[in-house]
Amino acid sequence: MSKLFEYQGKKLLEAGGLKIPLSRLIKSDLEAEEAFKEMGSGVLKAQVFTTGRAALGLVKFPETTDELRTDIREMLEQEIKGYKIETLLYEEKLNIDREFFAGVTVDSKKGVPVLVFSSNGGSGIEEIVLKNPESVFFMDINPDKIPLPFELIPLLKNTGISGKLLNTLSSNLISLIKTALRTEAKSLEINPLVLTKEGKIIAADCHMTVDDYAVFRHPEFGIEIARELGHPPTELEKIAWTVEKDDYRGTFYFIQMEQDFKKGDGVLGFHGAGGGGSMMSMDALQTYGYKVANFCDTSGNPPASKIYRAAKIILSQKNIDGYFGSGSGVASQEQFHSARGIVKALREVDPDFPVVFRLGGNSEDKAIGILEDYTKDLNCSVKCFGKDTSVTECAGEMDRMMKEGREEREEDITNPESHKSDYSFDTVTGGTVSFDYSLCKTCLSKVCIKECQGGILKEVDGVPVLNITKTEAASGKCTECLACEVECLAIGNGGGKIFLPIEGLEGGVS
Repeated sequence: MSKLFEYQGKKLLEAGGLKIPLSRLIKSDLEAEEAFKEMGSGVLKAQVFTTGRAALGLVKFPETTDELRTDIREMLEQEIKGYKIETLLYEEKLNIDREFFAGVTVDSKKGVPVLVFSSNGGSGIEEIVLKNPESVFFMDINPDKIPLPFELIPLLKNTGISGKLLNTLSSNLISLIKTALRTEAKSLEINPLVLTKEGKIIAADCHMTVDDYAVFRHPEFGIEIARELGHPPTELEKIAWTVEKDDYRGTFYFIQMEQDFKKGDGVLGFHGAGGGGSMMSMDALQTYGYKVANFCDTSGNPPASKIYRAAKIILSQKNIDGYFGSGSGVASQEQFHSARGIVKALREVDPDFPVVFRLGGNSEDKAIGILEDYTKDLNCSVKCFGKDTSVTECAGEMDRMMKEGREEREEDITNPESHKSDYSFDTVTGGTVSFDYSLCKTCLSKVCIKECQGGILKEVDGVPVLNITKTEAASGKCTECLACEVECLAIGNGGGKIFLPIEGLEGGVS
């Protein structure tokens, strides 16, 4: 799910027929005078991913232009949860007579949107409702048959609303329902919905959460990443999202958790598979005193290419002291796909720190062999385990390897520095598979054909060619299993090469 800043949320309410306060976004004190001229004394709110802003001094009520400038400067100098405040919202001060709460949220058990209204609203709404349960009503919403305003009037009366307010509030609640359905909101709350002393109903504050998988249908939201990050997206999180957003084969979920750390601080790159198993693995690392630089989940049977891109992004984080991977111990996905993706990333980066993985599940023995045997010539020490080894034992092995230090290797990496392409084809994620036939012709194993997922390669005149059309390969019949590079390099003659671009990472993002 993805949060919207209140300014964007209230603009969506306005588009749905609800009134909102006059407001404008401010990014410097130079814009203060113009805002003050437009609205006079008002309310200044920091646009940050946190609750309880008033207690943090992030909601101010300046009475003069000078006070507004001072408040803006003070707020823009602050950091919240490690992120600098960059945007402020200045809006008119409302002459409040009464406050209400109104929201539409999806009930996961019933599978329907539910309208919630309370004749009390404002700060501490949970406690207010507990003390006054009679002030609240709930109404299930049929998206195919939106209620008419008069149908809400008996429910409003039961909460203590009377007189002209009945018609005014019922109309506003219908607008709220329509907005929630139109925007595919998981939750859309107005608190407070204000009655001013002038008799106007205004949505003073808004919180909206939308379905991750609906975001692509709503460019008007301005959401960069359809993820509940809890902070403005980092550069690496944006890069990771470019991998996930258009490739629905499995899941790649990436969040940075630590950024300001030095080499030797015991911060590890983390690669999980499955939420529960990943949490257990991170806990195991913490018992040995390690922190994780990121949370990453590649589950749901992603292709080797997606695992590779995830690994490259994790390894691009500066100053990590190790790379640790462990998730579900009974994963249904073929583990050798994960192993190949990790191997390709390790061979390209060749880090100088230990690598420990637990790849439990289908074909785990084959996966363990690939990960350990195909990295023996690298600078990093690599250990891999299956489901019979606990995450605690894996964390202990990482601790042992960290304390032993890096083992010096005499061999050179056997990755060719250049690759001649005699035959190539494109893949579904913008990758390119190419073959150097001078190497392929002398290869005895033809492992690229034997290990090719889906049998899309065949041998003609001693070299590999597509068994399908190039158009079919580019449309997804080539599953990017990486065998024609990883297996070819380890068992064959090194004639296969795969280029898998990662938008934004090639320039050395870290």
